[in-house]
Amino acid sequence: MDLKFHHVAIIVSDYETSKRFYTETLGLPVILETYREERRSWKLDLQLSDGGQLEVFSFPSTPERPTQPEACGLRHLAFRVLDLDASMRLLSSKDVAMEHVRIDENTGARFTFFADPDGLPIELYEMS
Repeated sequence: MDLKFHHVAIIVSDYETSKRFYTETLGLPVILETYREERRSWKLDLQLSDGGQLEVFSFPSTPERPTQPEACGLRHLAFRVLDLDASMRLLSSKDVAMEHVRIDENTGARFTFFADPDGLPIELYEMS
């Protein structure tokens, strides 16, 4: 098999808040936005610059994330960036709180974490 990454799907508690966060704060372009009447659910497909996608779903009632960040299931969402400092400055200008920069002990790469509106950990990982 020749497997390549296609998408990650997340479920959010407040669709409009999360849509603004992912499109305005993170700057991800919308591919398609669909309201699924039978499920009372929104599905928002967002484009990543490397061809991958992020799917954002909303449902009328969803359980909260049980622990942070070691919940069973998706641990965190990670995005590769070319310039961590520039990315952090941009997010800081949009009032996004970030953790201190860490160094990956295996690769020497720098990374940091912040959270989406539902507390989902998001990592920025610097790679050229």
